[in-house]
Amino acid sequence: MNRKLKQMLVVAALGASLLAGQAQAQAPVGQGPGYHDPRSPIKPLQEREGIVSWQLLSSVTTKAEKNKLIPEFPKPLQALNNQTVKIQGFMLPLEPGDKQRHFLLSSVPTSCSFCVPAGPEGLVEVKTRNPVKYTLEPVVVEGRMAVLNADPYGMFYRVTDAQATE
Repeated sequence: MNRKLKQMLVVAALGASLLAGQAQAQAPVGQGPGYHDPRSPIKPLQEREGIVSWQLLSSVTTKAEKNKLIPEFPKPLQALNNQTVKIQGFMLPLEPGDKQRHFLLSSVPTSCSFCVPAGPEGLVEVKTRNPVKYTLEPVVVEGRMAVLNADPYGMFYRVTDAQATE
């Protein structure tokens, strides 16, 4: 994906995060895994044994430093770095076509094809070995997790060498 597209996604994610924060009174602005619209025909994700929870991923905090937000990961999140993990989520394609090798996983389904449904704590960038068929249903991927301290595109998490497991 080119740099410009990634920058646009990050800006959209931060904007969506602010909107989600306003929609969810219990979560501070920019915190949490995203807002699942109760009108959505797609059911919210259920936590499952052996799959990294979005609650854990969204436990990251940030601090403002100059012109950017720096993530501060609690120890349980730091422990996931360079580990093989399983993550479930909703696909946000980054390339055209029904088979995806590079996409974002979101904690909540998207309700607008031009909007990112969560902030960086509610998204995981995924790069797979083999293409994964796009679906509106949740997918589970397994791969090597990277916890990103200073990603130039503002991502907090990346899973590489991934494959769909279900």
